[in-house]
Amino acid sequence: MVNQEVLQGSWNEVKGKLQSKWGQLTNDDLQHFHGTVDQLIGLVQRKTGETREAISDFLDEAAADGSSVVEHVTEEVRRYAHDAADMVHDQSQRAADSMRHGYDEVESMVRQRPAESVVVGFGAGVLVGLLMGLVMHRR
Repeated sequence: MVNQEVLQGSWNEVKGKLQSKWGQLTNDDLQHFHGTVDQLIGLVQRKTGETREAISDFLDEAAADGSSVVEHVTEEVRRYAHDAADMVHDQSQRAADSMRHGYDEVESMVRQRPAESVVVGFGAGVLVGLLMGLVMHRR
């Protein structure tokens, strides 16, 4: 027999299946239902005249289907997260490789032309200093 936790976990799906199977169950009958499994079976039995065993079997099957849907969705989410993690790892590896390549090029240029590199670095420092001074002076 289905237990209370399983029933609550897949209630929306079970509720829809109950209404599909037994059309005489109204949305009101099931919308505000917060009782036990036995009370639900009693409600369905009163409304439909179905046997307790048939209702219990149906609930077992409906809840099992609901849990398989949850397992499927969980597996899909797990697979998506794994793929996303792989993609992030690949992109970070590419970024690191690009940074290493850029560093190697700059290092090579500095080794080949040290005097020009010092002048360019000094000029860039002066420009940044001037810009920072202007920004700070305006505030």
